[in-house]
Amino acid sequence: MSLSRVVEIYQFLWMFESHAQQRLSWDDAAQARIARLRAEQRAAAQLHAMLAANPSGQLGHARLNDRDALIRAGLL
Repeated sequence: MSLSRVVEIYQFLWMFESHAQQRLSWDDAAQARIARLRAEQRAAAQLHAMLAANPSGQLGHARLNDRDALIRAGLL
């Protein structure tokens, strides 16, 4: 068997492997699209819930460890 025939057989077999990998990547892309749509739906639902809880849209300007606010609340 000549070297060129061995290379042809190898390329033929590699073609099947590359096609299988391509199908796997298409499946991964489809799953990523579904996950992105679900995340966008959850974000929209969370935004709706936040606006329902505070319809004015003014969510405040809270800060962690705000010393003045802690003093006014009598916690320091």
